[in-house]
Amino acid sequence: MRLIFALLLTISLISCNKETNTYTLEGDAVGFADGTEIYVFTFENNQPKPIDTLKITQGKFSATYPKSETTPLNFLRINETNASILFFPENENMQAKIYKDSIKASRITGGKQNAAYNGFVDKMDSFNEKKQERMDQFRAANEANDTVEIAKIQSDNLNLIGEEIEYKKQFLNEHNNTIFSVMLISDMAGRKEITAAEASAYVEKLDPKVASSQLAQDLKNNLDSLKKADVGSAAPDFSAPTPTGETMSLKDAMGKYTIIDFWASWCKPCRMENPNVVNVYNKYHDKGLNIISVSLDKAEQKDKWIQAIKDDKMDWYHVSNLQFWQDPIAKQYNVRSIPATFLLDENGMIIDKDLRGAALEAKIATLLGGE
Repeated sequence: MRLIFALLLTISLISCNKETNTYTLEGDAVGFADGTEIYVFTFENNQPKPIDTLKITQGKFSATYPKSETTPLNFLRINETNASILFFPENENMQAKIYKDSIKASRITGGKQNAAYNGFVDKMDSFNEKKQERMDQFRAANEANDTVEIAKIQSDNLNLIGEEIEYKKQFLNEHNNTIFSVMLISDMAGRKEITAAEASAYVEKLDPKVASSQLAQDLKNNLDSLKKADVGSAAPDFSAPTPTGETMSLKDAMGKYTIIDFWASWCKPCRMENPNVVNVYNKYHDKGLNIISVSLDKAEQKDKWIQAIKDDKMDWYHVSNLQFWQDPIAKQYNVRSIPATFLLDENGMIIDKDLRGAALEAKIATLLGGE
């Protein structure tokens, strides 16, 4: 019995001795010359920070790093490829395979987070291949003027996009313990694939360790701000100078339905969209549609702002702080690109966003067409 106990104790001590406070990153680098440098970066305060430089020797590289209680996000950078390879250290040994002629196919494995991320990237690659096929089919159908085939391809493509979004949502539900999920929530909210409220719900489900990361905290704060100007929320009130120097508030401009229109005289897409907005306004203003446009022109562009209003026949309310992208109203509404529109009901609730072209007229027609 003592012999068995001693043997077990010896095995236990050997096992303990194998436990270290470090993990390794070992890799194969295919197609790279000896001496090529690989730069290792992490993120600190949302800014890339270099932490190591590795050299390729006979197609291989390696490094050892201390284990950490944090949940870092790292990437490799090789200048001659002008590309980065994302990876997630989890205090486990990792293996990398990097191809000079195909950084896209390069992978770093080791740990659950890298496995989840690599699976996601592979799935996105398959979606992108299908999208490319649809694009090629669309070009062929367009050249042949085959309207039936064009309609079918467009329908198939919408279904594919919907399938991709559902896959992303499924990924978030199944991988709430990865830093990459935080990045994906942010990306989907930015692409408007999910609302700010939906994004917040995913954030609430994150594993506590991931949720405590700086990346997750920053996203949560950003989403809290986004929800203030999301569909279903009360439109934040504001006031700003008119072209004649008076002060006008959103409340002053409210109608039965009101469009807040963010634009600028220098914005070509805005100017191209203006005739459509003018048409909708002229058709439905007498039935209760009001518009207040908020310009992101600069102080030295005031004359151009006023001239653009006249040239584009925008015969409705206008305000601007003439502060470009620093405009406080644009910040209130989290506007990061223009044109951007918010449709309000008579109670000042946001009922739709970013409607353009035929979609804008169709929406207003459903609301005021029968008036």
